[in-house]
Amino acid sequence: MGSARDAIASRRSQSKVTDVAPSHEEILEFVTVAARVADHSSLRPWRLIELRGAARERLGAAIAEAEHPGENREPSTKPLRAPLLIAVVSSRRESVKVAAWEQDAVASGIAHMLTLLLDEAGWGVMWRTGHYTRSSAVAAMHGLGEHERLLGWLYVGGKPDPKEGKGDGAPKRIDAREFVSVLQ
Repeated sequence: MGSARDAIASRRSQSKVTDVAPSHEEILEFVTVAARVADHSSLRPWRLIELRGAARERLGAAIAEAEHPGENREPSTKPLRAPLLIAVVSSRRESVKVAAWEQDAVASGIAHMLTLLLDEAGWGVMWRTGHYTRSSAVAAMHGLGEHERLLGWLYVGGKPDPKEGKGDGAPKRIDAREFVSVLQ
């Protein structure tokens, strides 16, 4: 088994995936582990929604409505780019100790942990967002409550064979000195 460092260092987003996806049971196992994310007061201010099959088509219709309100447009094909989409929802809880932004950060942490776990298990994954994550049509399609915000979707599928040239290239490295300072 590799280290967390190795898994993180080798992770990369997969913009193109194949038509296979992890099962609901596999997703539950990944979520059980991802839930170890730092969570002030253990509020668990998040939830995830699996979209497969026709649910992706309904999302395409909601995106079309968000992009062109009131117009009769063809559904967006964006949700059909992967066989499984996992909607990441910040589900804020009432708290005097934990601010809303911190609760959103916990939900983001769950999403990132899932990307690492899925990648390590051999699945291709990309976190996609867009202005329509804030639209009422997309929120209604997901059944979001007033206290919930859609943070995007994890697009999940099989990793394409690298010999087919569909990879997204090597992971990009940064010069950490540009982002880390020392306070004296």
